[in-house]
Amino acid sequence: MNTKEKLINEIEQTPEPLLSEVLDFLHFLKAKTFQNKLDDAVMSESSLKKDWLNPVEDEAWQSL
Repeated sequence: MNTKEKLINEIEQTPEPLLSEVLDFLHFLKAKTFQNKLDDAVMSESSLKKDWLNPVEDEAWQSL
């Protein structure tokens, strides 16, 4: 039984009031994952900026 099947099994045995909390927690985890990816992208931008913002790079991409 994989994780998704285990979760479905647990959900089927869980009372409705708790399911609302489970759903809230799942939304929190998904938002946290998205925020972490966004933070990584922002941090990468500052370290790569020196390579992106130069005349040689601009010339290389000008024909696209």
